[in-house]
Amino acid sequence: MSQLDIHSAATGMSSSDDNSTRPVRRRSIPASWISPLLTVPALTTLTLFFAIPIAIVIVMSFTDPQAGFENYAWLFTTPLIGKAAINTFFISFAVTLVCLAMAYPYAYLMTIVSDRTRSVMTMLIMIPLWSSILIRTLAWVVLLQDSGPINDALVAVGLEPMQLIRTPLGIVIGMSQVLLPFMVMPLYSALSRIDVRLVTAAKSLGASPTRAFFEVYLPLSKQGIFSGSLTVFILALGFYIVPSLLGSPQDTMLSAMIQMQVSGFLAWGRGSALGVVLLMSTLIALLFASRLTKGKKNRLGGTTR
Repeated sequence: MSQLDIHSAATGMSSSDDNSTRPVRRRSIPASWISPLLTVPALTTLTLFFAIPIAIVIVMSFTDPQAGFENYAWLFTTPLIGKAAINTFFISFAVTLVCLAMAYPYAYLMTIVSDRTRSVMTMLIMIPLWSSILIRTLAWVVLLQDSGPINDALVAVGLEPMQLIRTPLGIVIGMSQVLLPFMVMPLYSALSRIDVRLVTAAKSLGASPTRAFFEVYLPLSKQGIFSGSLTVFILALGFYIVPSLLGSPQDTMLSAMIQMQVSGFLAWGRGSALGVVLLMSTLIALLFASRLTKGKKNRLGGTTR
């Protein structure tokens, strides 16, 4: 018997047992790889369900029914498309102004009430998001129709009934109710960070409440106004259900034209071209907004040096 065997028998351990007790070294992922790997699921989802479909739409706009710029030539030479584009931007801008006018005092009130009341106000503004847009729009159809409750109330107080449904006004009312939460929340986020003692200091220095608001409080809330307005305007550009149910054929927007070309006429190329134009309009609005924001930041940075 060799000395190694005698030692193993004495210790009760074999060479294989000795190897099993050695710690196993695991290869760890480099720290520089962690962040890119975490973005893989999101990038994969965006590629499959956003980038690839948009690429297909762009290709179809140039190739259906035949390769060339025929669809874009039709788009820019058809008066009906130009009118739909004007309606789209006009209604979207009007909805943005209405939402801003309603959301600003509501968001300000949220900053001065108690925590319990603020929670109730937040719930009230978020409840509409929990119901279908179609259901809410059908409710507005009932309210705004010629013999609806609103016109009945106007007649009851001695006023003339108004044409609310099948008008741009009806579309603006319905879209404003849907998009109001997207204006309130950015405004509340901005207003809640404003130190109200600055307004008090302005008043103590002789400024009237109106001047203190416009020269102190309002400039500090511009970021919230800008963010909420941009969000509402971009979302309003692509609305389809509300304008279709509350508007008239004269108030057709680009989204309805896309649906008409794709589902009604099976003109996928023309519908794709309209979609590309609407997408480019949104990107231009975002680019303009980012440049505007960057310019304001640069001017503010220059004044603080």
